[in-house]
Amino acid sequence: MQPLWQQSPGSGGVGGTGGGSSVGAGAPLAGWFSVIPLLSRAAAGGNLAGVAVVASIMSDTQFWRDPRLPYVESRRAVHSRACYAAHTHDTVSIGAVDSGGSVFTSGALRRRLRPGSLVMVPAHCAHACNPDADAAWSYQMLHLDAGWVAALLRETAPEAPLPAQPCVSDARTAYQRFCELNALLFSAAAPADKEAALVLYVGGRSWLGRPPRQAAPRLAPAGLRRVEALLREARGQALPLVELAALAGMNRYRFIRAFRAATGMTPHAYQLDLRIVQARRLLRDGQSLSRIAQDLGFADQSHFQRAFKQRVAATPGAYRRAGA
Repeated sequence: MQPLWQQSPGSGGVGGTGGGSSVGAGAPLAGWFSVIPLLSRAAAGGNLAGVAVVASIMSDTQFWRDPRLPYVESRRAVHSRACYAAHTHDTVSIGAVDSGGSVFTSGALRRRLRPGSLVMVPAHCAHACNPDADAAWSYQMLHLDAGWVAALLRETAPEAPLPAQPCVSDARTAYQRFCELNALLFSAAAPADKEAALVLYVGGRSWLGRPPRQAAPRLAPAGLRRVEALLREARGQALPLVELAALAGMNRYRFIRAFRAATGMTPHAYQLDLRIVQARRLLRDGQSLSRIAQDLGFADQSHFQRAFKQRVAATPGAYRRAGA
């Protein structure tokens, strides 16, 4: 079985888009390997400030972390033969088996895992998971701050806290959702999109087995107008998700789902789209690309050009020349 995150877009696995894509709206997600050239160029230029770090400490293992999202860390291991003694984490850990056979143990629990299995391990819970004898396996691990997870679960369903014991699931959809999330984390997508995806994933509870039934959230028109006005006013300023949710009178999980149902986008993607709409007007008025990029809060002119082309299918210069 080929891991979903290693499949090419044409194979039906996880594909690739640039930063600012609408998470969970059906668009393919950026693949892991597309990030390597980006980070190599950044490292060569000595410019890794604010860039998510993908570090390979062994030939078959890679880590991802981002200081802007301090409550999450991810790992990928390919064809690994590493074995673990019983150990604990101070995080809530979610693991996915991509290929090979392995055995998970925790206390009296002993469970054989197969490709597509998903395991949740609570913080400070002793466990071990090892490949079959003389065999290799591939897996992914997501480590989440326990306090962050607990707070989000209280928001979404206070009566259903995190289980105190490990959970194992062989549901195909649970594995697929995990792979989609992890592919996004390893991609060059914006931190705001990654945060929204994490909130949707953790709040959706597919990693705990069958998620609880929840009524489809609806964002009241007045709340939507307040959020839209703030997003317009902020331009390029990254607004905390918790602030936007509070403005709408909802928790983070319900707010993202409701906002996406109302607009077809996550809040960050919607804010970026507003800036591109404004950029088109400024280009028609003849303003320079550098001035527009600065006034609309883009990191630089290259960032502006990438975001514009993703949404207009033309460069800003070509769009401006078309009306000359």
